[in-house]
Amino acid sequence: MPFHFEKKPSLVAYVTSGDPDLATTRDIVFASIRAGASVIELGVPFSDPVADGPVIQRASERALKHGTSLDQVLKLAAEIREQSQSVGLIIFTYLNPILQMGLPKFCKIARMAGVDGVLVTDLPVEEAGPYLAEMRKNDLAPVFLAAPTSTDERLKRIAQASRGFVYAVSRTGVTGAQKQLPEDAQLLVRRLRKYTKLPIAVGFGISTPEQFAAVSGYADAAVVGSAIVATIERNPGKEAQSVAEFIKQLSAVSS
Repeated sequence: MPFHFEKKPSLVAYVTSGDPDLATTRDIVFASIRAGASVIELGVPFSDPVADGPVIQRASERALKHGTSLDQVLKLAAEIREQSQSVGLIIFTYLNPILQMGLPKFCKIARMAGVDGVLVTDLPVEEAGPYLAEMRKNDLAPVFLAAPTSTDERLKRIAQASRGFVYAVSRTGVTGAQKQLPEDAQLLVRRLRKYTKLPIAVGFGISTPEQFAAVSGYADAAVVGSAIVATIERNPGKEAQSVAEFIKQLSAVSS
């Protein structure tokens, strides 16, 4: 499997593609890889990002203003893969852009671009039959979100359907950096471990070196999204450099 979580915790870095523009996103991704990110999640901007908090919503709006599309994100993925063979590469999207492109076409192009996996934030595992079949056909890893509110039966289903790793959401609600990580995350990882040997990544809210280090006690990877997107927003003209510094700071405590 393409996701190498050798260090604990490994860092999964999320960016909203096209914020502030695609060329800058490319620079940010390469800077993140050099700073130590093991997996890159390329977020596809969407007009109604219901699962996202204000930081990623604003990033989506900025990216959509100059027409960033799923097609362009897949081209960006191919450029990243050409330069970096070892980083894990995920397309992070809502279902609508995939349906607009057509599921078989999307999976085929994603595979050709060198994408490893896909996370569709609003596709429940119970309704994912055709999607899973198409993903399997193209040797792509479907990554699902597991929430603290999920029943054991649902966690089992998520674990069975996932490939590569399982994404444990540290709380219910929308994305966004938090001052404290809830204990729910640790409990959720423990529950998931009963059903899967896959690595487990914890996300939604990690924004400090202490939080990042704490994840190493119970999970394989930490997903950092809103805090990276906020760093980009705060540092116009120095986005890539600022994100690289932030990633290095995060992992300094746990290295």
